[in-house]
Amino acid sequence: MTNSGRRGPTRVASLNDAEAIVDTMTSAFFHDPLWGPAFPDEGRRAMQAAVMWRLYVTSALRYPWTFVTPDAEAAAVWIPPGGTELTAQEEDALDGLLRQTAGPDAAKAILEVYEQLDEAHPQQSCFYLTLLGVREDQRGKGLGMGLLAESLVHIDALAAPAYLESSNSVNNARYESVGFIPRDQITTATGHVVTTMWRPPH
Repeated sequence: MTNSGRRGPTRVASLNDAEAIVDTMTSAFFHDPLWGPAFPDEGRRAMQAAVMWRLYVTSALRYPWTFVTPDAEAAAVWIPPGGTELTAQEEDALDGLLRQTAGPDAAKAILEVYEQLDEAHPQQSCFYLTLLGVREDQRGKGLGMGLLAESLVHIDALAAPAYLESSNSVNNARYESVGFIPRDQITTATGHVVTTMWRPPH
């Protein structure tokens, strides 16, 4: 994520983009204050996190609401109103997948975070920005905010609200710059604070 909101060429992602998007999210969230420590072993973090991101990214691609830059250096993964991050089958498999990938302690901690996020999710129908990431070697070019601004154009055309969870407080002002308003704060078991943010219809 960058301070610039420069727009660039974007497109709707397809399943062919899944691995590139997973690579971007793995890079983008490697040092994230919430999702980095969720996989404590830095030597294995990228491999372990990629398994989780792959599940969420490929599931979200069943909707036409994931936007990417030309080579998926940046990606914005949206869940449309009425949609879900995972299918019921994927939800049932998540615990076992995390246990097998990162061990029972990490799996338990990650699932507890997801439960907190689910509890805080608004009841009102909205677009949900489940993931926004820029590959680490592409930061500083305005790709993240540009992609977010471009995807919001499509949402605004439907006069729909949007919602996100900011896991890194340095991004809060950037989200506010495109119309998001802080809504609530979630404190995880580790003491990390996640800020939920709401954007009314424009």
